[in-house]
Amino acid sequence: MTAAGEGAGQAAPRKSTTGSEASARILDAAEQLFYREGARAVGVDAVVKQAGVNKMSLYRQFNSKDELLRQYLVRRDAKFWGYFEGSVARHPDDPAAGLVQFFADLSVRASALDYRGCPFVNVAVEFADPEHFARRHVAEGKRQLLARLHELATAAGAAEPTALAEALALLIEGAYAASQTYGPGNTLMLALPGVARTMVEQAVGREVLR
Repeated sequence: MTAAGEGAGQAAPRKSTTGSEASARILDAAEQLFYREGARAVGVDAVVKQAGVNKMSLYRQFNSKDELLRQYLVRRDAKFWGYFEGSVARHPDDPAAGLVQFFADLSVRASALDYRGCPFVNVAVEFADPEHFARRHVAEGKRQLLARLHELATAAGAAEPTALAEALALLIEGAYAASQTYGPGNTLMLALPGVARTMVEQAVGREVLR
């Protein structure tokens, strides 16, 4: 019997999944489900089904659902700062323009049909206890954002950088909320860059990104 004949009719060997591959698939699934349906509402059964692994594999990579939530928040942090710093980097010599650019880019992302707002705001709403690790993570992330806005406002030459940073932070949170309450395709997102530009121009005393 030939080698080909020896293999005829036999099932192909199942491809093994490494720990790192399983971890990535589980985290990918959790990210999609937590963002779309809510971290509290989604159970581990839904995550393993989406990831195509078994529950034992999930607990081998993440010792609890809380740990999975922690890693989800860390991953979303990295994505947010990638967006933010990517916008600012488009105008390396003009921090004021970088600030306005962030809002222009946010208006595009927030207009997408599958946009579900800020993942951190969503998590904060889900967990009422301000001492819950997820709430503390969100609060720290927002503190870091305010500090970065203040840094950029100062570099841009704002007369009152604290006031500008706080106003822009409020505008960001308002955009996140409006993207959901007004629904996909609402025209408010189109106005977002112009509102930010007006605020920045008034603070720095010159035209920005005209």
